[in-house]
Amino acid sequence: MIIAISGAGGFIGKSLRTFFIAEGSEVRSLGRISRLTTTVEITSLLEGADVVINLAGAPIIGRWTKVYKQNLFESRVITTSKIVEAIKVMKVKPGLLISASAVGIYSQEGSNYETNFQLANDYLGEICKAWEKEAENAIQDTRVIITRFGIVLGKQGGALVKMLPLFKLGLGGKIASGKQGFSWIHIDDVVNAINYIIGNKELSGVFNFTSPGVTDNENYTRLLSKVLKRPAFFTVPHFALNILFGEGSVAVAGGQFAPPDHLLNAGYRFRFPDLEGALKDITT
Repeated sequence: MIIAISGAGGFIGKSLRTFFIAEGSEVRSLGRISRLTTTVEITSLLEGADVVINLAGAPIIGRWTKVYKQNLFESRVITTSKIVEAIKVMKVKPGLLISASAVGIYSQEGSNYETNFQLANDYLGEICKAWEKEAENAIQDTRVIITRFGIVLGKQGGALVKMLPLFKLGLGGKIASGKQGFSWIHIDDVVNAINYIIGNKELSGVFNFTSPGVTDNENYTRLLSKVLKRPAFFTVPHFALNILFGEGSVAVAGGQFAPPDHLLNAGYRFRFPDLEGALKDITT
């Protein structure tokens, strides 16, 4: 296969690139797509591609200034729009567009399944809605899968790698009340589930890319402490995150319960369905 990836330099993109090259596929990086990138430039990179995987997006965690918020939006929504526009004008179109989104589209209340959910009423939710809407514009031209990612855990990147030093020093702890949802997925399951979706051509639509072992922040903290054999007595108060990140604190202090019903119903078997097993794999 020929697989074109936007966001190929990120944690997920690098993992997919390594996997598919090892499988014998040709992987093309789409590079950085901006408002100034022309449709002709993008179509030349997509020419002959069997699958397009759209992962582009500026890091969510940060202080959300007006400029940063605009970058969060454009790096996702404009990039997706440009890719879809290029697919529409191609004579021979890719057979599949996999476009990223996030469980941040959901409310922090209750459990959110792909067919039964509440939408978030914040800026992150608005980005996700616009992001998905652009991807859905390609449905008439190709098979479309939208992956609503939870927190991706792995040895080479993601949120856990940033947390580990503090936890190893015994300075880790829950965030705020700890009762907020913690929908996570091991990077190996991200890669394997995407490969599974590529191979099962009857699949389309929205998929929560999370593990069946959805939990909350407090339990995640407890299990990580247990696996590392280090105490985790501290609590990061919400007001401190507000001082550091302002409106962007929602990306750190918030969380959703989003089980992966569609992946399970499609027959995908998780390699890491429970959090303790995933954490042991990553930290040893």
